[in-house]
Amino acid sequence: MFLDYLALGLLIFVALVIFYGIIVIHDIPYEIAKEREHPHQDAIHYAGWVSLFTLHAIWPFLWIWATLWRKERGWGFQKIEQEQHDIHHRVDQLIDQVEALKQEVSQLKSQQPASEPVAARKEEEQ
Repeated sequence: MFLDYLALGLLIFVALVIFYGIIVIHDIPYEIAKEREHPHQDAIHYAGWVSLFTLHAIWPFLWIWATLWRKERGWGFQKIEQEQHDIHHRVDQLIDQVEALKQEVSQLKSQQPASEPVAARKEEEQ
């Protein structure tokens, strides 16, 4: 009789530990987001609760989402944005240079006396 109650108590204890463990595991992305001061930490927390109903199918994505953000560097895309800005600046410089060259060519063409067409000169040479 005593062993029956002991087994029942042990079964309830194990069930509670497993239930609590699942809740703690699903909350890991939220804890990461909170520690990193993630701007979407509430959304990650709610999605963690939703992941309980999807049998944690979206949990890996929540973990990735939570770990991508760092307060000191944000999403980590500043370097890419800076490189894009530099490339855009260089393209603008090249466009300006091409425009300047076009103007020089048009000035040089306007300074040359009107000459005969090339085909006419070739006929005279023969």
